[in-house]
Amino acid sequence: MLIAYSPKLFLVLHKMPDKLHKTKGIVLRTIKYGETSMIITIFTELFGVQSYLVNGVRTSSKKGSGKANLFQPSAILDLIVYHNELKNLQRIKEFKWGYLYAHILSDVHKNAVALFMIELLTKCLKQPEANPELFEFVEDALKHLDNCSGLIAANFALFFALHLSGFFGLRINDNYSEKNNILDLQEGNFTDEKPDHLYYLDQKESKITSEILKIMQPAELEQIHLHHEFRRNLLFAYERYYALHIQEFGTIRSLPILSEILR
Repeated sequence: MLIAYSPKLFLVLHKMPDKLHKTKGIVLRTIKYGETSMIITIFTELFGVQSYLVNGVRTSSKKGSGKANLFQPSAILDLIVYHNELKNLQRIKEFKWGYLYAHILSDVHKNAVALFMIELLTKCLKQPEANPELFEFVEDALKHLDNCSGLIAANFALFFALHLSGFFGLRINDNYSEKNNILDLQEGNFTDEKPDHLYYLDQKESKITSEILKIMQPAELEQIHLHHEFRRNLLFAYERYYALHIQEFGTIRSLPILSEILR
């Protein structure tokens, strides 16, 4: 049954008060707005991806001093937010560190990995809906990265890229064997012969990919020793895998920097 358009109903909906909610959030992107404000894109536990206007955080005054630092990409925050489903731009009432990093924001290597993770996540999040399991995975991954050894950090981007794909229905089918030792990136599984296109991994790259797919705890990454050039090639191959399966994925801008840093 069709409902007749009512100007009064439209006004009532738009005057509905914004409700306050407590939620955790992971900062994805920040954009300067005006002289002192910022628009922050945050992956929240309750509402998925949301954009927030935050006023006065870029001032040199005592009130605004240091607050902009909390909105660096990858920051994990505890938030009290106003939420109205009819609005594209929400507001934050209160914010503080949900987890204070010991290394990610100061360590060049770990920061590069974290920025890669956040950019990859952002490119995959096409809808604003909440996804608590994905949020928990990303939050846990960032905390592990912050506290891990250098060798684990070097392999962490590979681990994250392969396991993140499963939350978007893109997980590679780990049917690797001595016979099925070629990974077809277009089909997302291992095969016994080279496909008739260019999007596949050779035997060694396929074997390492299968090993990382089997890893459930980041600490196990310490057992995988890779030459930096080999790791670099795998990272670009995984980027290609996402591009083959997600429309308008494009390229990951932080990847060339990461591949140079992780030597």
